[in-house]
Amino acid sequence: MWVNFAVLAFVSYLAGSIPFGFLIGKIVKGVDLRKLGSGNIGATNAGRVLGKKWGLICLGLDALKGLLPVALFPRLLISEGNPWFAHAVVLSGVCTIVGHMFPCWLGFRGGKGVATSLGVLLILSPWGLLVAAALFFGSMICWRIVSLSSILAAVGFSLFEFIRLRPNPFSEATWSQGVFALMVPLLIIIQHRSNIRRLLAGEEPRFTLKSSAETAAPPSQL
Repeated sequence: MWVNFAVLAFVSYLAGSIPFGFLIGKIVKGVDLRKLGSGNIGATNAGRVLGKKWGLICLGLDALKGLLPVALFPRLLISEGNPWFAHAVVLSGVCTIVGHMFPCWLGFRGGKGVATSLGVLLILSPWGLLVAAALFFGSMICWRIVSLSSILAAVGFSLFEFIRLRPNPFSEATWSQGVFALMVPLLIIIQHRSNIRRLLAGEEPRFTLKSSAETAAPPSQL
């Protein structure tokens, strides 16, 4: 069984590490997103550099690579009757997000994990996703700062999950969900550390989209 879990973690990581933003930039415009705009391969930078359409496509693909591995891989490798199956689903989700953040193909420098987390949460916690989405879009309406909105969404999701899993989020049945609710938001916040420095300095730009490939001041990323 443990071999199956190891394979599950590995293939989930590989799926998450597919650098769609980087590939779209190369195929569509012949550019390296790591050298333009924020230097990030996520959907926000893709939208800024390549245009709104390609940013949305990148967002969809990054979310899809979060959803499909979690929906399919555990069922292919672990029996649904296995008492550890629910933990296997969480493991797949974590590894997929980590793959997006630290892709082996790009020197372990990837995106911020928000879009891929969206796809994962569609399977793991739809209600938690609704809470995170409400916070994200509410913040965007007020301030139009993607990094701030992403951080608030991550924190809100974590708080919601710990409330949902009370009184013991690390019980035998729910410990993996508790770890996910703590680990993934923390990773997302860490990935936004440069954005946090700019937020504190009042230098974080508000979200805009560009229709052509052009260098912008360092924006926040998904």
